[in-house]
Amino acid sequence: AQRDRPPYHTATAFLLAGTKKVIITARKSGGEQGIDQAVRKLNQIPGVAGPAVGIQANAANTEEIAKLVDEVRKSDGKLDILVANAGATWRGPFEPTPDWSSQKILDLNVHPIPLLEAAGTSQDPSRVIIVSSVAGVNVPHVGENGTIMYLVSKAVANHLVRNFAVELGNITTNAVAPGFFPSKLANGLIENLGGRDKLSSEVPHGRVGEPEDIAGVMIYLCSPAANYINGVDIAVDGGRRLGIGSSEAVVETCVHHPAHILANA
Repeated sequence: AQRDRPPYHTATAFLLAGTKKVIITARKSGGEQGIDQAVRKLNQIPGVAGPAVGIQANAANTEEIAKLVDEVRKSDGKLDILVANAGATWRGPFEPTPDWSSQKILDLNVHPIPLLEAAGTSQDPSRVIIVSSVAGVNVPHVGENGTIMYLVSKAVANHLVRNFAVELGNITTNAVAPGFFPSKLANGLIENLGGRDKLSSEVPHGRVGEPEDIAGVMIYLCSPAANYINGVDIAVDGGRRLGIGSSEAVVETCVHHPAHILANA
């Protein structure tokens, strides 16, 4: 909910674009990461079309999702745009990954999507956006910096987008798939991979992502210009996925794990 984070800028962009009301949700209400502070900041922005409202809910909890949907219906009755943005990750080698970490990632990155979609689409929103990741279509990192269950969860999210696009008909469902954007979720991995400057040098565009980059794509997908865009995942990574592979990391991993070579031969 901080000002330098993509969700805050996305909410700001929707308000500035003329949205009558933006409802945001988070697991916490108070503190730096809570929705109370974010709502207060959003409502202080000059020139916005409507208010921001916060509803506390844990997206990994089925009962709290139901409560969230009920609160939205009580306050507005109709939902026009649904954005599913919650996410978690776990970084490290594949073998010692604890079971609970995999379950936590799937509970937050995958489980809420169909529940929110079903609840939201009963009110016929015109647009559904799921925040995925370029990690859902490639294998950017392995070994010590591996995020295998995160990759799996985002691949599932991308496929859910395609299924919903067919299932829901005229309600468009698309994914925004960011690359590296400084955030609480990504900062640790960015540091481990050499820092912001090193990653910027690997991007054809010459920099890592800024929150406005994601917000702009979301506004486009919810505009009349995107009426016929349905079931796609749009990579927002400055082209890094096209120029950087994981071959060196794979070779290094195979050297340290020769048994894997025998098993896969």
